[in-house]
Amino acid sequence: MNMAKTKTHTRFVCQQCGRVSASYMGKCPQCSAFDSMVEEVVHDEPVAKGPANVRGLTGRSIPHPISEIGGEAEDRIHLPIGEFARVLGGGIVPGSIILVGGDPGIGKSTLLLQMAMEMADKKRVLYVSGEESERQIKMRAVRLVNGVGAQRDEQASKSLDGSAVSLNLPNNLLLVTETNLEVILNHVRDSKPDLLIVDSIQTVYLSELDSSAGSVSQVRECSSHLRELAKSSGISVFMIGHVTKDGAIAGPRVLEHIVDTVLYLEGDRFQAYRLLRSVKNRFGATAEVGVFEMREGGLVEVTNPSEAFLAERLVNAAGSAIAVTMEGTRPILVEIQGLTSPTQFGNARRTPNGVDFNRLLLITAVLTRRVGLKLAEHDVFVNVVGGIQIDEPAADLAIAAAIASSWKDVPVRAEAVLIGEIGLAGELRMPGQMVARLREAQKLGFKTAIVPRAIRSPHSGGMGSEYPKGIEIIEVRSLDQALDAALKKSK
Repeated sequence: MNMAKTKTHTRFVCQQCGRVSASYMGKCPQCSAFDSMVEEVVHDEPVAKGPANVRGLTGRSIPHPISEIGGEAEDRIHLPIGEFARVLGGGIVPGSIILVGGDPGIGKSTLLLQMAMEMADKKRVLYVSGEESERQIKMRAVRLVNGVGAQRDEQASKSLDGSAVSLNLPNNLLLVTETNLEVILNHVRDSKPDLLIVDSIQTVYLSELDSSAGSVSQVRECSSHLRELAKSSGISVFMIGHVTKDGAIAGPRVLEHIVDTVLYLEGDRFQAYRLLRSVKNRFGATAEVGVFEMREGGLVEVTNPSEAFLAERLVNAAGSAIAVTMEGTRPILVEIQGLTSPTQFGNARRTPNGVDFNRLLLITAVLTRRVGLKLAEHDVFVNVVGGIQIDEPAADLAIAAAIASSWKDVPVRAEAVLIGEIGLAGELRMPGQMVARLREAQKLGFKTAIVPRAIRSPHSGGMGSEYPKGIEIIEVRSLDQALDAALKKSK
């Protein structure tokens, strides 16, 4: 009897982009990452030909005419955490696979454990952790449910089942510490959960692969197996993903293509607010955002983030302006602070916190060239209060007003919001969703809005005739006119 021989060879795989090379290279030619090539051992096993070896979601796939396929929308699973449900598009879609990323210690595991405890009242949830023991997870669950005092009581009781202490912990939440994916799938087959949480995908491995957990091959194959589990069984799968120093989810880029939804939990670790942002969602709007506040009892929903971000605002302070930014479909009012100071060095510094550095350079150049502010010998600092990151150009006018206010030492009108994109010629351009921004500003009590003048007619898409009543609209064409309207005149 002839025995098929198994051949073994080595290859080098980039842990950033997944490029495969036969030899080691110090710099990846595809993504330009240094020291990212990791050696992997590959076993070339003979593959049997025929339909028995075909891998698929259900084993058999039959093409159907599109007219005969049911088009009814599948009912979503209700999620009691409103901000989380908002980001997902209204709830959890059965059979979906969701990836949650974020910096270490930002609250990813806390958020998913809170969700698991809320969902366990009506659904069966399996929480798989490769980083913490069952007791560690329960200690965090006790703290989330009953606060710090109950956690001290739980530690004193020395009981894992909670019988000695009266705790409101759900019985439908199953915990297990496991990193072998084959064993995890066996647990899923035995417990039959409605929701599976894997914390984290970088700790899970397949024993048939020789590479270590967290490598490109392991992350790609484990994610593919979990996707097939979700699509074939209808179980909703949540995966936590580590991020690199650049802020991207670690592992191959194909990981984000495999999943249905990609969420990022953002925020400053030294600030209380956390933003759950959707960057990909096959079942809802992208760029949606949910706002939470980190407290002793976990992450608490912030239903009115604009009011929270402006709570500690110092009215009539020079260098402060209010911008209205859109996070998905939600308008949020944020305070932008600017500070100018004579430089003590040869080159003036530009230091942004919460805004893009290149955008700050553009705005300061326009202020210098078109408005006449002498910023060449001044350090310019810009900060967005609350740790939020602003990427859209609609906040340009507020940033410029904050810088000009600090340079002139004249406060911006306290009751005014500033909305507009700045062009290189000093002109102002109309951003999108202006009506929604103005309604949010009016709801929070602002009386004036300084906006670009609407050039297009209402029939061609202009919004000038649709502005809400009850808020004064000051339309301007240039940055110079906007600053004259925003800054109080000194007497």
